[in-house]
Amino acid sequence: MSIVVLHQSATLPGLKDQGWPARPLTQPPCRLRGIDVELAGAGDNNSGLWECEPGRFERQLANAEVMHILTGAGTFTPTGAAPLQIRAGDTLFFPANTTGEWHVHQTLRKVFVVMAM
Repeated sequence: MSIVVLHQSATLPGLKDQGWPARPLTQPPCRLRGIDVELAGAGDNNSGLWECEPGRFERQLANAEVMHILTGAGTFTPTGAAPLQIRAGDTLFFPANTTGEWHVHQTLRKVFVVMAM
């Protein structure tokens, strides 16, 4: 068993470019960066660090997701619900099939676990 430690993950350099959201709502679209972390025994679940520059986009992920916000701030507005203000230090638990709109105000970096369906 190998334990992965990402020291100072809020400021860790070297995140890889991941393009932009599939459904951007601003032009130019916000840039995405991240790294995936392989976790033995996690099955098809995915985990890692993810970062998004300011902008707006639709959340389209059908999977359940747990995330902890390391840096930045934004608003997530679930479809048909009130906006949620999100900032560094917050932990979110998204049920499967959660849709809505992200509005990233300050570059947002998170630790995430996306559950396999």
